[in-house]
Amino acid sequence: MSVSAAAGGRLASLIVDGHELLVTDGAGDGLRWGSYPMVPWAGRIRDGRFRFDGREVSLPRNMPPHAIHGVGFTAAWEVIDEMTIRCPLDDPWPFGGVATQRFELDESGLTTIMRIEADEAMPVMAGWHPWFNRTLAGPDDAVSARLEFGPARMYELDDVEIPTGRLVDQPDGPWDNCFTELPAHPRISWPGILDLEVSSSCDHWVIYDQPANALCVEPQTAAPDVFNRNPWTLDAGAELVVWYRIGWA
Repeated sequence: MSVSAAAGGRLASLIVDGHELLVTDGAGDGLRWGSYPMVPWAGRIRDGRFRFDGREVSLPRNMPPHAIHGVGFTAAWEVIDEMTIRCPLDDPWPFGGVATQRFELDESGLTTIMRIEADEAMPVMAGWHPWFNRTLAGPDDAVSARLEFGPARMYELDDVEIPTGRLVDQPDGPWDNCFTELPAHPRISWPGILDLEVSSSCDHWVIYDQPANALCVEPQTAAPDVFNRNPWTLDAGAELVVWYRIGWA
């Protein structure tokens, strides 16, 4: 396990039984490698804008025309100890606060715990974006990942790929969509090599299985653009604690 505090507080490498599970080459793109925290929001915010408590908030459109995945994944996190890192939530996030991640590794998996503390009342959403390698090297040839999840309910998207808030039945993939009401945790297998279960205290999951090189199974606390629908508020001095675990057999 390797964590890069400087590169957005992300899990930069996770090797299990000699296999690198994560995409490690981002080619300078902080969005497309490792496993990074999404805080204080996950997914897209429409046009980088929302209102909160009568206040107009405008965020950089880092995936034009939208803002995406928060401020933590581009920030340098402070190393607190060998397994704990910390990041102030500052510019361009106008509400302040701080996020802390702790990594707990054992023989059968890795658990990441994130704590978000508020300086003042603010909307909050959190999650992680792991980029699992699509293929692993087998004894004879490369083995492709298989994903098991659902059946679940999926958030309908509008014409600019923003959830409308309406839930529909899960269609056939491929997906770049948010799901909820899963009957079991998602599982990823590379047959004959390794099986993973991705579990979380979060009850929403974005599944992004369109890239040729990667499979993304992203736990998060709500669907994208929830700040423009019905955001959860973290009061001044309050905290949100969430976790996710990559478990292997």
